[in-house]
Amino acid sequence: MEFEYTVMLKKIIDEFTLEKIYMPRDPEEILIGSKDVNRPGLQLSGFFNYFDPSRIQVMGNVEESYLSTFTPHQRLCSLDKFLSYKPPAVIVARGLEIYPELLESAKKHEVPLLRTTETTSGFMAALIALLNVELAPRITRHGVLVEVLGEGILMLGDSGVGKSETAIELVRRGHRLIADDVVEIRRVSNHALVGSAPENIRHFVELRGIGVINVRRLFGVGAVNATEKIDMVVQLETWNSEKAYDRMGLNNEYVSILGIKIPALTIPIKPGRNLAIIIETAAINNREKKFGYHPAKELLSRLGMSEADIPTE
Repeated sequence: MEFEYTVMLKKIIDEFTLEKIYMPRDPEEILIGSKDVNRPGLQLSGFFNYFDPSRIQVMGNVEESYLSTFTPHQRLCSLDKFLSYKPPAVIVARGLEIYPELLESAKKHEVPLLRTTETTSGFMAALIALLNVELAPRITRHGVLVEVLGEGILMLGDSGVGKSETAIELVRRGHRLIADDVVEIRRVSNHALVGSAPENIRHFVELRGIGVINVRRLFGVGAVNATEKIDMVVQLETWNSEKAYDRMGLNNEYVSILGIKIPALTIPIKPGRNLAIIIETAAINNREKKFGYHPAKELLSRLGMSEADIPTE
């Protein structure tokens, strides 16, 4: 059974600087568990089939205009039935006036009532994006996440293989660190993974022989970022002379993380190899493949060969 995550209403209030019209209790105690958001136009008209009361409710011009056609008594009856389902919060957009009947019903059923000056559609889009991140399925991986030329590279490998040292070299070359040692990975959509560092160890890197350093302090705010989409996984391993490594790159390899396939490479390590340059090159090559260019296939074409001509071992 998949674990269900929640986000505190306080985080949403702080993120969007929402005005508190009515708050029945501490917003840290109010937990949101649904990534979906609802506009309650149909519910205000009395239609509650398939209504999901776990969703945050957002009211805008349409709802305000509809309620304005009611008498105060009709408005109170409509809002009272709607809020009797106890949604986690009602947010009024565009800084619209709060009907007294809405405030009365919110207090009666202890439903948080908030307001924003943002447009309804713009606010909902931003709210859904936040909920998708905060409520996304997630796992942690022992590794290092860096942003190289716009590509999120997740480096994995045994402890001591050189992941952190490679990350520092990449930072010195103008790239950015996202997470070291522990990477929190979230599936924010059916096609995208986003990685970040736990807040308590964010920006810190452990270098054997030196100790713990703060990358943000040493290299500046431009050397770090809070989150990054994961575009490729690089597995670092000690060179094994008995193992056959891919030399052409014709076969696309993938790893599955949270049900999403991510392009993957295995890079063997031995003295003399500049891992930072190799990671940079891998990032550029991965981007070119996204645009449909495959250098190994072009080389074979120039040589008058096909993939079938390449020995498997």
